[in-house]
Amino acid sequence: MYPNLYFLFQDLFGWEIHALKLVNTFGLMVALAFVVASALLRRELQRKELEGLISPEEKTEVVGKGAGPLAWLSSGFLGLILGWKVIWLLWNAGTLFGGGGPPQQHLFSGEGYPLMGVLGAVVLGALRYREDMVQRLDTPREEKVTIHPWERTGNITLVAAIGGVLGAKFFHLLEYPEEMVAFFTEPSLQGFLGGLTIYGGLIVGGMAVAVYGRRHGIRFLHLADATAPGLMLAYGIGRIGCQVSGDGDWGIPNASPKPDWLSWAPEWMWSYAFPNNVNAVFGPRPSGYTGKLITDADPWPIFEGFGTYLSPGVYPTSFYETIMATVIFAFLWSMRKRWQVPGTLFAAYLMLNGTERFWIEKIRVNAPMEFMGMVMTQAELIAVVIFLSGLALLAFLHQKTWLKWLGR
Repeated sequence: MYPNLYFLFQDLFGWEIHALKLVNTFGLMVALAFVVASALLRRELQRKELEGLISPEEKTEVVGKGAGPLAWLSSGFLGLILGWKVIWLLWNAGTLFGGGGPPQQHLFSGEGYPLMGVLGAVVLGALRYREDMVQRLDTPREEKVTIHPWERTGNITLVAAIGGVLGAKFFHLLEYPEEMVAFFTEPSLQGFLGGLTIYGGLIVGGMAVAVYGRRHGIRFLHLADATAPGLMLAYGIGRIGCQVSGDGDWGIPNASPKPDWLSWAPEWMWSYAFPNNVNAVFGPRPSGYTGKLITDADPWPIFEGFGTYLSPGVYPTSFYETIMATVIFAFLWSMRKRWQVPGTLFAAYLMLNGTERFWIEKIRVNAPMEFMGMVMTQAELIAVVIFLSGLALLAFLHQKTWLKWLGR
């Protein structure tokens, strides 16, 4: 496992670039997932507009007014952070990150170069002010402009990201009440960033995007169809981050020998110990595995601050989900032009997503809950609801076809 890029470059190439400890592998893959999903969404919105399925928005804008003081202050604040904190971290990375302490303890501290921060704030703030003055007119005027749906891709991605993170955190706290108590009684940035539930992010982020699309005249079903393939591929990319970093989204213990029909596959595809996992799991866990310290007798390197592994090994469910998400994406992408009824692609996404997550939960570590006399995980319950929602949407969209098929 590679908790951050520093250990990856160190292990593969022997390079000691301490600044790379700031780049967590999971966070990097999540960022890549957003980039890929955004690119696919932009492409689909362009295609749908060319086919006349969605239309651009006409609006009136004031030209020559300038962005104003808020924009100047925003640029100045960015310069403050770059000069005060980022330059300091990069320049002193070898000293600061040479030990086993987490980089976050420096990243969110008061340490840094205050004078460089002030200089950065002045320079970027002044540049933004100058740009603003050049664009201003003596007499601002109103102009009608055309904004294409694909030009809003960046805003849609931002709305999805903010809603997704908030939703993922909220649903995680619902699943683990003890963490909710700690979250409010002892608030911290690490407490906010750690522990996310993907379905919470999907639900809240999806609602936020739907509201944004409605405000700007992008019909929901077309927008939902445009986002569906990218969402599925992004999910698979995010799970690569889970697998590579060993963030705890793994399966239940799997001490069984690899079956003959998997003789072609490496052992880690069947059961994996997640050495040097980012959580540095140590000691017994209720799920049946134990975190142990890596020793020189083990076949893995020892990464300072992370040197533990799981015994027995567990199912690498993140790897399985990456494969399934990629297959589902390929199917959705191949059908996006064939299914003519708006919303059909999104309905299929909901059904396939729910099916995939429901079955992977059978071998995945998660907190069980009781619902109507049944014991299941939160993800299983939501997966069922999502599948049924997709089925209901599909039935609604094609009700005339069903009635005709039934001879009514």
